[in-house]
Amino acid sequence: MDFSFTEEQKLIKDAARYFLKKECPIDLVREMEEDNKGYPPELWCKMAELGWLGLIFPVEYGGTGGGVLDLVILLEEMGRHLAPTPFLPTVILSGLSILFGGSEDQKQEFLPRIAKGKLILTMALTELDPIYDPDGVKIWAIREGDDFLINGTKVFVPYAHVADYLICATRTGDSDEKENGVTLFLIEGKNPGLSNTVLKTFACDKQSEVVFEQTKVNERNILGKYNRGWEIIKKVLERAAVAQCALMVGGAEKVLEMTVAHAKERVQFDRPIGSFQAIQHRCANMKVDLDGAKFATYEAAWKLDQEFYCTLEVSVAKAWVNQAYHRICVNGHQVQGGMSCMRDDHDMSLYTKRAKAAEFLWGDTNFHREKVAQQLGL
Repeated sequence: MDFSFTEEQKLIKDAARYFLKKECPIDLVREMEEDNKGYPPELWCKMAELGWLGLIFPVEYGGTGGGVLDLVILLEEMGRHLAPTPFLPTVILSGLSILFGGSEDQKQEFLPRIAKGKLILTMALTELDPIYDPDGVKIWAIREGDDFLINGTKVFVPYAHVADYLICATRTGDSDEKENGVTLFLIEGKNPGLSNTVLKTFACDKQSEVVFEQTKVNERNILGKYNRGWEIIKKVLERAAVAQCALMVGGAEKVLEMTVAHAKERVQFDRPIGSFQAIQHRCANMKVDLDGAKFATYEAAWKLDQEFYCTLEVSVAKAWVNQAYHRICVNGHQVQGGMSCMRDDHDMSLYTKRAKAAEFLWGDTNFHREKVAQQLGL
């Protein structure tokens, strides 16, 4: 494995940091927590112009043919600046689902428009028992001629309230093999059979409860093979987990920088607090956690690019990064003191809230530890 950046990757990182520092100040992040949409359309359009939304798509579908590691480098910077955009649900969850499982017509119809910032998509996967497992898909799509009728509720659907299309995972068949019997449907966001309620969440992100009531979808809107949708979801969830790790690594890196800067500047007993061993050890532990998180994420991304079987590495990364980011934030608050808990006066709480929320996305720590144990043959 070679984790040194190519010239192109260095350019991605430098350009992303410069752009987001200018276009995504922390005041915008705070503003979007209260905004109905939850993201600034102007920033979304500029990201499309930079080619970010098509970074991981092949050139023939309007992308630039980048890999997962390229994506990780970009997402680190987005996590560092807490960029409030529907990037992950649109590009990763939905765009890659279409790329991996869509027909040629579906790819040509959707991927170039995603890359140009013309469409927002999301995936409706989790239900009232929100697990990232085929057993968690319980709502049925019942065939009625050339159409299907979907009834049930999906929860924690990111940016569903502004999505032009939803990719909905449904149950279409019973099987002893739990991965069979799941089918994906592309559904217009304005379908009259949908109702949407934005949930109040800890991180103030835009997640919705989506209710399907006699939602009619034509069979031509099936994404991938009938009853074989979990094959697509499984590939996408691995990339979503690594993408989330990258966002968390970027945020953790910023927290460490803020904490070290405070330790150097804050003076107590006529000396910087960073000169005290207790503070030094907390900062050192933060660095150890950060480097472990970064290299676990890079290893998983590199193996995905090489098309190796890497379920173990993906789960190791997500299990570690979940807790590492949390510990980094806790130590950051300990060093920076009570002021760091004040939302309006300090940035730390913005990162801490997102660290906790991100832990549960695409599998929490216990979920991925179980997968690691399974890969060890236990």
